[in-house]
Amino acid sequence: MRIAIAGGGLGGLTLARVLHLHGIHAQVYEREATRSARSQGGMLDLHAESGQQALAKAGLAGQFQSKARPEGEEHRILDPAGRILVHHIPKPGSFSGRPEIDRRALRDLLLDSLPGEAVAWQRRLVAATPRAGGGFGLTFDDGHSADCDVLIGADGARSVVRSLLTDAPLSYVGTSVALTISDVDRRYPDIAELVGRSGNMWCVGVSQILSAQRLGDGSIRVGMSLGPTDRHVDTYRSKAGLLDIFAGWAPQVTALIAAGDGSPFVRRIETMPTDARWDPQAGVTLIGDAAHLMPPVGEGANQAMLDGAELAAELAANPADPDSAIRAYERAMFTRIQPIAEMSARIQAMMMSPTAADDLVRFFTPRTTEPAPAD
Repeated sequence: MRIAIAGGGLGGLTLARVLHLHGIHAQVYEREATRSARSQGGMLDLHAESGQQALAKAGLAGQFQSKARPEGEEHRILDPAGRILVHHIPKPGSFSGRPEIDRRALRDLLLDSLPGEAVAWQRRLVAATPRAGGGFGLTFDDGHSADCDVLIGADGARSVVRSLLTDAPLSYVGTSVALTISDVDRRYPDIAELVGRSGNMWCVGVSQILSAQRLGDGSIRVGMSLGPTDRHVDTYRSKAGLLDIFAGWAPQVTALIAAGDGSPFVRRIETMPTDARWDPQAGVTLIGDAAHLMPPVGEGANQAMLDGAELAAELAANPADPDSAIRAYERAMFTRIQPIAEMSARIQAMMMSPTAADDLVRFFTPRTTEPAPAD
């Protein structure tokens, strides 16, 4: 059984790792040239019921705890005037919540757990053609080709493999912009103090959020979440254009934009229908964003990793009949994902609403339980 995994992100690598533990080789095809070809983004909070469970199935729970930063759960919520509305400080060293880990550290953890030949770098899939005898012929953008018996699309929002199974439309729900500020403690001590020593900060306005994450290397990842608009995308590609969008916000907050290194990275945020499904087809399936593209509100990576772990377990349990294994995985995945996708859509709508700041404060403020009245 020749298994091809299109995409070497967190979901695809988790799938390859769990298969490897069961003695099953899978070839991962990754479009990036090397593991360090680009920034992997900010921090992720790994959920016990999904991302952490996937790492446990991958035999990497201990290594995760050694690299994770539970102190990264610290967060602050500000309004556009720079006033702190919420400041949460987690219990030191506690892994009982959703400990944070830098995306790069997590990806490196998964890569290091695989044989060196498991990932073929600089292989961007451009076409997958069904073969008469079963399986698929794969074509890559550099002219290379390969064959496989089972094809798994872990190739993200713009998945090539998805078109083999569904033509579910993508809906535009907003724009994400990112910048990085390196060596922030030395270069910008005021910004370092605003964001904090370890966690997240969100400054929440109307249909726009300016956020910052403190990464393990001492840098800060600045993010901007903006609601749907007819602005030209080039508006977001310059810091001057972004400063115009956030005009009127407190200078200590917009300093995050001005201090960014290099040019902003812009990403259009799209989603699949929350009830998206497809009919089973022989030898092919999807995981992660390729299967269930959701707003980036905390579930995407966690669910992608759990997809990979659960699909690997099904394939390992029934290696003689991969199509039955794929059907079992898809039934369970569809049932699990729909309520999570619906919840993610509600959170995205809430974060872009006029009452987002108040809603987030309520969400992150612990509720006190009133004592029962005496008889």
